Amino acid sequence: MITANAQIAAQSGWLTLGPLLAGLVVVAILLGGFYWGAIVRRRESPPPRPDEQPHLPPGGAVREVHENREPDELPKSPNRVLPHDLHGYGNLGTRSSASKTRPRWARGTSGSFGGGGLGGH
Repeated sequence: MITANAQIAAQSGWLTLGPLLAGLVVVAILLGGFYWGAIVRRRESPPPRPDEQPHLPPGGAVREVHENREPDELPKSPNRVLPHDLHGYGNLGTRSSASKTRPRWARGTSGSFGGGGLGGH
């Protein structure tokens, strides 16, 4: 059963006109967004030309350096050392190691805690 208000609204076209107007408003907002984006893009600097692109250094590509690193030691202090007391704002740095041999895991183990392998041998 249709109520009297629904009959009046259906007869006057508001049930079809309302969603149509809402759809037109959404489309207008989307088109305005594309237009605004085009304006902003025109204000931006153009992409770099090929001669402005980065180039390799004269010596060629930079190669990897293979070296052993060891952590910096914590400073000795009778008081508690907090992260802000360390140099590097709490991030401990590393330095080159005097040892040139690479650390290896024990034979028969996976190298991780609880990672299986043959266990103690």
